[in-house]
Amino acid sequence: MSQTATTSTVSSSSVDLSRTALGIELGSTRIKAVLIDPAGTVLASGAHDWQSSLVEGVWTYSLEEIVTGLQSAYADLAKDLERTHGLPLTTTGAIGVSGMMHGYVPLDADGHLLTAFRTWRNTITADSAATLSDLFGLNIPQRWTVSHLHRAVTTGEEHVTRIDKVTTLAGYIHWRLTGHHVLGVGEASGVFPIAPDGTSFDPTMLTAFDQAVTVPWSLAHVLPAVALAGQDAGTLTPDGAALLDPTGTLQPGVPLCPPEGDAGTGMVATGALRPRTGNVSAGTSAFAMIVLDKPLRTLIPEIDLVATPTGHPVAMAHANNCTSDLNAWVEVFSQFATALGHPVDRGPLFDLLLTAADTTTMDQAGTMSYNFLSGDALVGLNEGRPLTMRRPDATFGLAGLMRSHLFALFASMAHGVQILRRTTDISIDTMHAHGGIFKTPRIPQQVLAAAFDTPVTVSTTASEGGAWGMALLAGYSQWATDTPLEDWIDTITSTDDQALTLQATPEQVTEYQHYLDHFVNGLPLQKTAVEVF
Repeated sequence: MSQTATTSTVSSSSVDLSRTALGIELGSTRIKAVLIDPAGTVLASGAHDWQSSLVEGVWTYSLEEIVTGLQSAYADLAKDLERTHGLPLTTTGAIGVSGMMHGYVPLDADGHLLTAFRTWRNTITADSAATLSDLFGLNIPQRWTVSHLHRAVTTGEEHVTRIDKVTTLAGYIHWRLTGHHVLGVGEASGVFPIAPDGTSFDPTMLTAFDQAVTVPWSLAHVLPAVALAGQDAGTLTPDGAALLDPTGTLQPGVPLCPPEGDAGTGMVATGALRPRTGNVSAGTSAFAMIVLDKPLRTLIPEIDLVATPTGHPVAMAHANNCTSDLNAWVEVFSQFATALGHPVDRGPLFDLLLTAADTTTMDQAGTMSYNFLSGDALVGLNEGRPLTMRRPDATFGLAGLMRSHLFALFASMAHGVQILRRTTDISIDTMHAHGGIFKTPRIPQQVLAAAFDTPVTVSTTASEGGAWGMALLAGYSQWATDTPLEDWIDTITSTDDQALTLQATPEQVTEYQHYLDHFVNGLPLQKTAVEVF
């Protein structure tokens, strides 16, 4: 087992807290905190589970949920450190915060939230996204911060005239901890288009936005500063330390690296930072990111143009839906097992069900599943309805049912990547994947390799996810800024001698392509389902 994959059992006498780095990621279903040493070894971890709420048609998390969840995950980590190493968490060498990408957090001059946090999951900004895409000549997705801001302006929302700052969830937490209104370039690239130099917002497009709307502020004034990996992004203030740790054990003065989104931390966690490398993050949403040789300044509606934490251009295919519907089906089976008097832990139940999925083919199953819990702009859906159907002559069974759900996880994302490949000359040399679904070995990875027709690597850190990647970015800001991030990350991830690479057979690629064709052709069923149910 790789040293980066498990919590260390080093004695307290050998742990120097000033040589540790803390990464916190506020994901869609879990807030996770990870403390590492300079080798990337996990010394302690903590987590807090949560779920977004649909309030008056908007997906959101309340401010109270954000703060209490952050504190809960941190407290869980501090307890783990005390339990395993006998140390109170009084300080750390660096802290980094990441969060679910983009969304909308507007603040007034006193730092008060002007609306509830609007998450990436919302599909209420279609008109604004289309208008801005035409204005800039680049695809501006619905979940991007500027799309939400433009919608608020053009629909006359009352709070617009009082905006002093606009940021994302990661940027908001970072601001609360440090007082600095800043974003790492990877997260910033989902707020507003980045200039071709990869270091700042595009000035021409900033001017175009200002000229297209009437507001009492300029966009450049309300957007965060943009920072590259390794640059100074402030230090933990006394108020920030108290916010993170109300017990008063954590002391202020800790440096923070630029806050990032889960897309950037995924690239770091998988080591996919160089041109022609790619990574897939699979969780509540799914996205594939391919680092480009040069900026792509072409409007492809299904593809986002973003950046690595060091500013390299990236093409992203982002699907709003991935594991949520599968999780719901697993919960049904869990309830059934409990009703029989034989409850099964969630991990073994996932393994059991996904193993069943590996015993058939989609042609034999005759079953089709759509995992659209919410809308998905990648395939043109404003709302979603999870749906499973089968052919009348199909032999309906557990294997086919679970295989249809497993194939659905990656379908929208694979559709986007196929469009990217058809419309550009990009190349992908390596693809890495991470996310909780890969805790079940081989089977989801094999399906993903078939979906992309590209070898896919999953490392033993795959389920550590973005919090570990964020901790690495925090550590990099203190330990290795004289080395390119890509080179330093290679030294960390190269210790993972149990990384597994799988390539799909031609038959598996054909099976997935046939499934994907049916999936795309059947999308009108989703629109009808929204209309009638």
